Amino acid sequence: MSEVNMSFSHYMDDEYEKLFRRMNPPRVVIDNESCKNATVIRVDSANKHGILLEVVQILTDLNLIITKAYISSDGGWFMDVFNVTGQDGNKVTDEAILDYIRKSLGPESCVTSPIRSVGVEQTMDHTAIELMGSDRPGLLSEVSAVLTNLKCNIVNAEVWTHNTRAAAVMHVTDEETGSAITDPKRLSMIKELLCNVLGGGNKKRGAKTVVTDEVTHTERRLHQMMFADRDYERDNDDGFDEKQRPNVNVVNWSDNDYSVVTIQCKDRPKLLFDTVCTLTDMEYVVFHANIDAEGPEAYQEYYIKHIDGSPVKSDAERQRVIQCLAAAIERRVSDGLKLELCTTDRVGLLSDVTRIFRENSLTVTRAEVSTKGGKAVNTFYVRGASGFPVDLKTIESIRQTIGNTILKVKGSPSEMKSVPQDSPSRSLFSGLFKSRSFVNFGLVKSYS
Repeated sequence: MSEVNMSFSHYMDDEYEKLFRRMNPPRVVIDNESCKNATVIRVDSANKHGILLEVVQILTDLNLIITKAYISSDGGWFMDVFNVTGQDGNKVTDEAILDYIRKSLGPESCVTSPIRSVGVEQTMDHTAIELMGSDRPGLLSEVSAVLTNLKCNIVNAEVWTHNTRAAAVMHVTDEETGSAITDPKRLSMIKELLCNVLGGGNKKRGAKTVVTDEVTHTERRLHQMMFADRDYERDNDDGFDEKQRPNVNVVNWSDNDYSVVTIQCKDRPKLLFDTVCTLTDMEYVVFHANIDAEGPEAYQEYYIKHIDGSPVKSDAERQRVIQCLAAAIERRVSDGLKLELCTTDRVGLLSDVTRIFRENSLTVTRAEVSTKGGKAVNTFYVRGASGFPVDLKTIESIRQTIGNTILKVKGSPSEMKSVPQDSPSRSLFSGLFKSRSFVNFGLVKSYS
């Protein structure tokens, strides 16, 4: 009887929550007049756990830069003010983007899906593969070669590395049909071979491969995977430069039963998303926050409680919050030389490009792979062997091999010699477009 009563109570609470949101739909106001150098977005709505992440995620996915924010969600109401700009540092004036923000954060989003999960979608256009394992040189090359040999086309992928670990979310399609892969035997083979490659030599921490057709927001999923893998734990002698670490502090404000989290670090795109995502997944609720990222340094201040209503209770919990937030910030730090590849998409493209990187002793520290309208736009952050800076002569040689108009260096040093621009049809890489060559490699035994 008690279980029935509890179930009925939860049902009534849920129905009341839906009714409250329908009677108090969210309100979005976009103001391009009050601030001289930013667009001001105000969001008022009924409060719920995760709503801050939902709002920040929408703004971040539009590639907007959040320069300032004030957040208040104490009680049943949620009130946010964001100062945002475009990538060019100017106000957002594109009506299509502004209209998308209104629809995504306004009444329509709340009434049609009042309790939706953040960033979850079901799709049959592709198969999602989640990979977690030990980082090592050439890993992305081996993974992409396996998928190419298994007749899989990688249409989107994001790869992060941090603290000797690597995580990836890849969207693949069948080479022949261009749709999701559904054959259970084939999926089992993909999972087994990738797990072999990911196993590496780390006996303490194994590898994990998941194949699914339910896709969580890619960047949030990468945070969740690395958090679950405990990448925030470091050895005392890991050799990491303490000066590069973000300054994270947690203190308890006893008068109001809050814990106050402060973060100071170099500003970069998507920093707010990374910290809010981590706090949300650690089941902390942000009641108030102040964000200032107008200069090269970012300052974030959060007033939080655990979802059970308590502040941080112990020094061990405090240290864990500090470590997890620092790791979340470090995962997306652009460590290495940025290379951008833009060319016609084809099966095996990622395998061929990363093979060339590996043959030239380059290590990929982070990668973003996307396909739009038959065009592949890939971004790689690379380092030299053993983490040393990239030799510029090596980069020039790789660009001549792939094609100077196909592979470009972003943010390159001023002393880098300019290389004559050639036509993609005259590059050695163009031959790969006509006759695809595959990589032979030995699979590494998996460790559990």
